[in-house]
Amino acid sequence: MRKVEVKDAVGLPLGHDITEISAEKKIKRVAFRRGHIIAEEDISRLLDLGKSAIFVAEPGDSEMHEDDAALTVAPLAAGANIQHDAEPREGKINFWAACQGVFRVDAERLYRINRLAVPAMPTIPNNFPVKAGQQVAGFRIVPLTCDPAIIHQVVAELKQPLLSVVPYKLKTAAVIVTGSEVHEGRIKDGFLPRLTETLRPFGVVVAHHTILPDDRERIAADVKKAVSNCDIVFVTGGTSVDPDDVTVLAVQDAGAHCEVRGMPVQPGNNFTVGYAAGTPVCAVPAATLFHRATALDILLPRLLAGVLITAEDIYRLGHGGLAIPGAEDHFPDCTFGIG
Repeated sequence: MRKVEVKDAVGLPLGHDITEISAEKKIKRVAFRRGHIIAEEDISRLLDLGKSAIFVAEPGDSEMHEDDAALTVAPLAAGANIQHDAEPREGKINFWAACQGVFRVDAERLYRINRLAVPAMPTIPNNFPVKAGQQVAGFRIVPLTCDPAIIHQVVAELKQPLLSVVPYKLKTAAVIVTGSEVHEGRIKDGFLPRLTETLRPFGVVVAHHTILPDDRERIAADVKKAVSNCDIVFVTGGTSVDPDDVTVLAVQDAGAHCEVRGMPVQPGNNFTVGYAAGTPVCAVPAATLFHRATALDILLPRLLAGVLITAEDIYRLGHGGLAIPGAEDHFPDCTFGIG
């Protein structure tokens, strides 16, 4: 690229996009696109934009232009259910979710790409729930041009796509409410309305609902029945450490394997996830009734997308797993669950 004074640039092709930014007019837009042939009448506007000089492409340039870098990386980074801009603007290409679901990014490979310093690729957090059309990432190189070898290193990291969205696929849920006080009508059940409302935005309907006393055998029998008829099972109450809290034991009796009991998340320490014949079975604590967002809400999108929750996933929830009091009211647009 060759630097040319604006007054001497008439008739030359612009080698890069030029941005117009005005706080007064509240605008940020491309004023001139790469390849634009500078005309006499452009000089005054370029000077108004603070451009006393521009860059033009030279024949035989060995450096890779920012637009070419973005166009090289974008199709390789975009995986399942990810769309990206057809053309870069100001050297940047954005990525979008093509459907509702859970955003997935290989954070370690992303780190290695950004560690090259020249490429810059920000994303939203891994496992974040997204809607169709939501921006999830962007890519550009920081300078106007770079050594092609750097982009070759990025390409080497993209033998498999980096970004994807896993769509929600579970459609039916069972809600098994436990507690003798609820079963006997001493108190009103709050779990069914809470879970019904939580599941509705994901298109999940409650197809099985029972209220049972704190009877381990009866709970286990009903969990087995629910597992055979529904995509996901929620068993509420009785998840603490009191002598009559038998919910997790009953879930295990029903054949659900729970790698970890509870999790490092507040609120929702006693939320437990297990699987019975591949069906997620969740023990839901009372905290769910009193907080806008708990461990349930962090993991629910992944569960409904069919993403397996492992012990390692649960342990990692501790980083970002503490909800600042009141902040969870703004979930998922807050720090809770983002680590």
